[in-house]
Amino acid sequence: MERGLREATLAASAFSFWEVALLHEKGRIRLLEDVRTWRTRLLQDGLVEIPVDGDIAIRANSLKDFHADPADRIIVATALGGHSLLTADERILSWSGNLRRVDARA
Repeated sequence: MERGLREATLAASAFSFWEVALLHEKGRIRLLEDVRTWRTRLLQDGLVEIPVDGDIAIRANSLKDFHADPADRIIVATALGGHSLLTADERILSWSGNLRRVDARA
């Protein structure tokens, strides 16, 4: 991940920031700074933010045999645009779709 930041090859769906903000607000994750500051710092460090566009939205709607969580659908649909997805989400990791994924639990 650090190399990806340095080389500006590490990317995240813009929607991932919405999900992090929601999880932080619910107390399911804890950040040492507010979400806006965290996002700004990551972008300054080289993270590439991938905006959600119409193609991603349509792709998210057409995922076969995928669970209904809209945030996961948008994030997976973003990754299906030619990226690998780093995740610890077991439902995404076990999905049978053609998604390049990296298990963040390891």
